[in-house]
This record gives sequence, C-alpha cells and structure tokens, in this order.
Amino acid sequence: MVCLCLFSLGLVAQNKKKPNVIIIITDDQGYGDIAAHGNKVIKTPHLDNLHDNGIRLTNFHGGTTCAPSRSGLLSGVEGHRAGVWHTIGGCNILREKFVAMPQIFKNNGYSTGIYGKWHLGDAYPYLPENRGFDESVCHGAGGIGQTPDFWNNDYFDDTYMRNGKPEKFKGYCTDVFFNEAIDFIERKKDKPFFVYISTNAPHGPLNVPEKYYNIYKNETAINEQQKAYYGMITNIDDNVGILDEKLKSLGIKDDTILIFLTDNGTAAGYKIVKGVEQGYNAGMKGLKGSAYDGGHRVPFFIQWNNGGLKGGKPVDELTMNYDVLPTLMDLCDLKNTTNSQFDGVSLKPLFKRKTKKWTNRYAVVDKNKTQQPVKWKMSAVMDNEWRLIDGKELYHIKKDIGQKTDVATQNPEKVSEMRKAYEKWWQYVSEDFSKYEAYKVGGEKSKTTSFTVHDLHSNKPLAWNQAYIRNPLHGKKPALANDGYWMIDVQETGEYEISLSRWPEESGLAFTDTVKTLGKDSPWYVSRPSSISLNIEKATVDVAALHLEEKLNSSKKNIIFKVRLSQGPQQLKAHFINTNKEAFSAFYVKMKQLN
Repeated sequence: MVCLCLFSLGLVAQNKKKPNVIIIITDDQGYGDIAAHGNKVIKTPHLDNLHDNGIRLTNFHGGTTCAPSRSGLLSGVEGHRAGVWHTIGGCNILREKFVAMPQIFKNNGYSTGIYGKWHLGDAYPYLPENRGFDESVCHGAGGIGQTPDFWNNDYFDDTYMRNGKPEKFKGYCTDVFFNEAIDFIERKKDKPFFVYISTNAPHGPLNVPEKYYNIYKNETAINEQQKAYYGMITNIDDNVGILDEKLKSLGIKDDTILIFLTDNGTAAGYKIVKGVEQGYNAGMKGLKGSAYDGGHRVPFFIQWNNGGLKGGKPVDELTMNYDVLPTLMDLCDLKNTTNSQFDGVSLKPLFKRKTKKWTNRYAVVDKNKTQQPVKWKMSAVMDNEWRLIDGKELYHIKKDIGQKTDVATQNPEKVSEMRKAYEKWWQYVSEDFSKYEAYKVGGEKSKTTSFTVHDLHSNKPLAWNQAYIRNPLHGKKPALANDGYWMIDVQETGEYEISLSRWPEESGLAFTDTVKTLGKDSPWYVSRPSSISLNIEKATVDVAALHLEEKLNSSKKNIIFKVRLSQGPQQLKAHFINTNKEAFSAFYVKMKQLN
C-alpha cells in the first residue's frame, strides 16, 4: 500500500504541468507612464495591481529604442551581439544563429503565440513563425503604418499577418491583439503555453479610440498629444484587466507567470515647455533614445502566485532585459536543448531572496542608429550605484536619480574602471559586426521573398513608413536614399524574377497612380499625407558585376527583371530613375525563383 502511494505521488510529480507564461510588452511607454510609479494623472489600475501584488524590478533596463530592446529580451544576449542596434536599415534583424525565446519554450512542450509587434525581421528566415511561434498575428516592421506593414493600416480595422498570411480584423489594434491572445489561451489552457503580447501602442502615430482620449480631454497638466498617448495606455490597462479576469475564470491564474514590461523610455509622456513640465518622468533625465536613465530604465512587474512571486516586493539590484530568458528557463525548469549561451543571468535568487549579496555587474546600453556602430556613441555604462555617460560624465544614481551632478572629476578611478568595462563589452559585442544578416531567396522555403526600402542598408534617410511612401519629401529630410543595398542569400543557382514597384502589391496601384490623404487630423488621430508623383521613367538592378536597366511602363504596377543568380550571400541594388535623372532605391522588391 505504501509503495502504491509513493508510486502515485511520483506519477503526480512527474506529470505536474509547467507554469504558463504570458509576457506583455508595450511600445514607447516609460517608467513614469504608470500611476503606481507616481504619475498623478494617468489611469492604470490593473497595472498598479500587478505592481502592488507581484514582484517589481525598480532598476530594470531595456534598450534605448524598440528593436534593440526586443532582441535582448527574446534572445537572452546583448542586442548588439544579436545583430540588432538599429530599428531600420537592415540592422534590426535577430541573427539566425541565436535561439529565440519561443523556440526554447516550444522545444520544452509549450504552445507558443505572438500577438502584435515583432520587429526582428520581415522576411524568411527571420519572421516570428520561423523563430518558434506556433501562431502569430502581427503587423509589419516596427509599427502599424510602417513600410513593410499592410498598406493603409491605421490602428483601426486593420489587416495583420496571421501565420504569414494577410487577414482583415475588426476593432482597435490593442483590443485585437489581446482578443487573439485570449482566444489562444482558451484553446491551449490544458497544456503549458507561452504567449507574447507585444502592443504597438503607445508608439506613434498616436491614434486611439476617441473615448479614451476623452478620459483626459480636460486635463491641464498634459498636452494634447499626451492626452491621446495616455488614452492608449489606459486602453492597454483595460485589456490587462480583461486578460486577468479570463485567467481567473479559466482557473489558471495562479499557475501562470504574468510579466509586464516596456521596451524603452517614454516617447511622449514627458515634455518641458517654457520651464513648465507636461507629463511625468519619475524624476529621471532623458526620454526614448537617451543614454540617461529616462531612455532605458523601464517598468518590470512579475507575478506567479503558486511560485511565490507575489506580495508587492521590490527588487532594487541592476537587472537587464536579457536576464528574462534565463530567468524564465530557471523558473519553468526548461531544458536548454540547443546548448545556447546567454549573456543574461537568472534572477530567481533575487525573486526568492536566496542571496544576501548580488554580484556587482556592469551593463551597457547605447543608441547606435547607424550602419556601423560607433564606440561610445550615446552610451551608458551602469552598475548598481553608478552611471557613466558617453565615457565622460559620471553620476551616482543612488543619490542623484535625475543625473544632475557630474562627479567624474571627483572619482577618476571609478571612471577608469567603468571605461575598462565598456572596452571589454565592445570587444565582445562587435565580434560579428563584419556580417549583416541576409534574407534568403530561392530554395524550398523561400521560393518567393518580398522586402522593402525599410531594410535597405544605407545611412541616408529612408522611406521607412508609409507617410514617406506617399510623399518622400513631406518631412524635414527627403527619404530618397540612393546609395543603399539589400543583403540577400541566394539558396540555389538559377533563374530569378525581380519585381520592383512604387506601391505595395496589395494596394493595386500603378506607378502613376496617386492617393488621397488618409484619415483626418484630430486630437486622437494623425492623418497621412496625400501622395506626389515621382516621375519615374526607368529602373535598374545591380548584383555584383551584373547591371540591368529598363524603361518602365508607368501604367503598370511593377517592372520585372529576369536574372541568373549564383548561390550565396550577395548585395542587391535596385533603383528608380526619374525624369530629372535622379536615382533612388526602389520602395518594394519581390524576388521569385523560376526554376
């Protein structure tokens, strides 16, 4: 009888379900854009509840911009080493050699789903469905309305890609992504699941349902832009509440690890106009993109009731976004089936308070939105107590959270120590800087490959969003790069078709077609401009020594070149030439293997 009982207990232990994991990451929401962090205007009751009842990291850092932050989170390695230090220009693609978080979970028996923003590659083999997600409902590129996104998406009733195929959805973007995630959770609730909800909100353009703008309509402490921005965050918060209630009703809340974080510092939540503060930045210096703490110190809340991660406890030690994957592997007892080496460390001892003294560590963040990263550019070297900015300014962050007093001259030894840490970091992360990732063309899995000017390797301004596609000259700088190229990796030697177009295929527009202004400017909706004629008369294609040139029929939707390509990585250049003999890179490219 005793043996049978012991056997039964062993069987139960063996079959015990691993915890579910849900990560919610928002875009461009800063540390100060949450009521629980001291913001007196914004309404975030459900995030406040997570802050108060889970464990919160008070010294947690992402990247200074979108894609670099996501690459570190999802790979467990330094963003630069993962190949991501930019948000466009072909430098926002997670290196193929690194295993992504969903692959780890999938290899350990989890069902995996992503809903919202990916921003780590827009063609094979870098798409979310190529990196371990069983199900994906995503917009293109780094935001709704950017160039690789489905044409004319504007946050309302958009077309997103479900498992790589376009599908029309009804409703506001954030509501759609949460609804799809909840549907996935309902279908997969009986087995462990990993869900990644990555909202594009509150990233601009600041389009939000009017009712959410109206919540803040009469607030005097924030500007008109911030009223829409805060409305987007409150909409996210409402969806967090709906998700929480669903987990309770399904009876799986206590067995689910729920994480909330953001990718970088606030983009619109704080501004000083004529000495008057608008919004709130928790006393920090710097916004999104800044090397100061306001650019990269972000919220991180985690709750897992059955795992003891509760009670509203703060963790003040320096922690990084690339610590999240090793931490989840530790918490969920996941096997490292790929023998991956991570730069992050498990934070479980901090959560469980099983260590009295956390090892002092150095970490580096920077903003290097260039084709070739530059040493010390907009950089911060950090440890628990100090911040070294651009290799020169030193701040004692524990005493000076606003980074107002530079104490570098009083602490030369600390400056020297932190500079050495940076040099060691740079040497480590730059080992693969000589290799760009390449979209694969041809072969069984990539017979047809499409990409856009968004991923063109160029330091000149790019038409990275659809406003520039409509009118490349509408902004302060012309978005007409003429020096760029795409990296492609031809899988099989043979004949290929290269199609170039001024408009995306799904638009149905020809070269000379024009489009009207999209939407109407309002406090809660930012319109896109009407288009201009680019007067294109011919096109060229260059691959190594191969040069092709043809006049185009402006009444057609595209111009097609047929070429023979050799197997292997190479640079592809494709240009339009207008009637003034000015050349600029093609906006949309589609490559198809013919045999």
